[in-house]
Amino acid sequence: MYNISNSVSLTGHLGKDVEIITLDSGAKIARTSIATNNSYTNRQGEKIQEVEWHNIIAWNRTAELMERLLKKGTRVMIEGMLKNETYKNKEGVIRYNTKVQINNFQKLTAKEDALPF
Repeated sequence: MYNISNSVSLTGHLGKDVEIITLDSGAKIARTSIATNNSYTNRQGEKIQEVEWHNIIAWNRTAELMERLLKKGTRVMIEGMLKNETYKNKEGVIRYNTKVQINNFQKLTAKEDALPF
């Protein structure tokens, strides 16, 4: 039998600063978004570049590290899993939302920010 897992890895840029929410229990949740790029050549030979936005969340220690180390525009690699939510909006319509729950991340340094050695 196959081992099927829910695993996601993305590399992109943060679309906004990390927002921290502290629950009554003391647990912390970080929220932000990450933009990834996808490019392809269409039938006319034109290169098309598309941006995909992904909502991301992290808990506790990972959330605290994200808040301290990341800001809008930071290039980052994240690993985690997809989390799906279903809810009813004010009009009673069922809505769906997918987020990436981060298990770990790595801040990536841009070439122009790197040390000269």
